Parts: sequence; C-alpha cells; structure tokens
Amino acid sequence: MHDVTRDFLVSIAAFATAFGIIYIIVITRYRERMSMLEKGIDPSAFGKSKAMDTKTLKAGMVSIGIAMGLLMGNLLYNHDILDRVVSYFSMVFLFGGISLIANFLIEQKLKR
Repeated sequence: MHDVTRDFLVSIAAFATAFGIIYIIVITRYRERMSMLEKGIDPSAFGKSKAMDTKTLKAGMVSIGIAMGLLMGNLLYNHDILDRVVSYFSMVFLFGGISLIANFLIEQKLKR
C-alpha cells in the first residue's frame, strides 16, 4: 500500500473515531435530558454548579509544570548531570506533581 493511501486511511479513521465519540456523548446527553423531562425533573438542576470552576487553573498549572520540567530536564542533560531519558522524565513528573500539589493547596484556600 502506498504511503499516501495509508496516511489518508489513518486520517479518515481518526476523524471517524473522534466524530463517533462526540456523537455518542451528544446523543446520550440528549436522551438523558428527555427522560428527565418525561419524569418531571428540571434538567437545569443538574447543570453547572455555582461553585468556582478551577479546571482551567489546574490545566494551566500542569502545563506550566510540564514546561518547567522539560526546561530543567534539558538543563540537566546539557550539563551531563543525568542521562537524557532520566532527566526529562524525572523533571516532567517532578514539576508536574509539584504543580498539582500547588493547585490542590490553592483550591483548598479558595474554598475557605
């Protein structure tokens, strides 16, 4: 099989998979809301909570932690302190974990 044909088929399969997953999520949500309406339950009661949404804070902090981990891993590798694989993986997990712990502490402080 030619490379172009293989790449085309893989792209189509990936798109179809993503479309199928999104379609199933939307249809399931629609059916759930319709069944709630049939039973007399207000579907807006199960919508977004009024509590502060901190998902973007967590995503931002993890992204910054991973970026700092990559920079520190590169620094350790360039100065021949650690091996390449060890420096990158250890620093990404270390700084990613630190950012998640910091996010937890910030969320606890915001809840008070």
